[in-house]
Amino acid sequence: FIIPDGVTSIGDEAFYNCTSLTSIIIPDSVTSIGNYAFYNCASLTSIEIPDSVRSIGSNAFSYCTSLTSIIIPSSVTSIGNEAFDCCRSLTSITIPDSVISIGSYAFFYCTNLTSIIIPDSVTSIGNYAFYNCASLTSIEIPDSVRSIGSNAFSYCTSLTSITIPDGVTSIGDEAFYNCTGLTSIIIPSSVTSIGNYAFGRCASLTSIEIPDSVTSISGGAFFYCSNLTIYAEAESKPEGWHQSW
Repeated sequence: FIIPDGVTSIGDEAFYNCTSLTSIIIPDSVTSIGNYAFYNCASLTSIEIPDSVRSIGSNAFSYCTSLTSIIIPSSVTSIGNEAFDCCRSLTSITIPDSVISIGSYAFFYCTNLTSIIIPDSVTSIGNYAFYNCASLTSIEIPDSVRSIGSNAFSYCTSLTSITIPDGVTSIGDEAFYNCTGLTSIIIPSSVTSIGNYAFGRCASLTSIEIPDSVTSISGGAFFYCSNLTIYAEAESKPEGWHQSW
């Protein structure tokens, strides 16, 4: 399908449930892609979003289960909630340094996504943003990020290590729940609270240092971390202090 040049927006649900649509060409005149615009276009394998596009709506490409890769142009500033929800064939995605927020459920259940680069422009990662991205082996969270939402990386079972950047003040509920391959994590001194079950069932996590800045650790934060030893900064605890969870 070819959208004619001159069209400036693709409206909400424009190609909703067009399950036989295999390809589409979006002209440079388009500036916005509406909510649910390509929802459940299950046969769509690739799409090129032109540099003219400024916004990608919620659920814009949800359940495009055959979509393998996508390049988001540098004109886009935010990725909407559930924008690529359940794009199970998606293996890679490029997020430009114009994006400042990754919406809730943005890449929910993208089970074949192996890598992603989050640019320095991003300040927030929404709830469930990368939930069950089970093939994701590594991810670098830039220093610009200030908040990591609840369940943001839950069930990312292939993730082995992660560094939370200085500037993040809270780790949301179940943020890394059931990341069974996670062996190490660095928590910066900017963090003041760790949410419910934030690292629950991270069975491969062996040690973690809690900085002095943390004043609140919610219930079950390290639930079922059977191999974990928790250390606190020596300046606020007796010498040799540690806690086995």
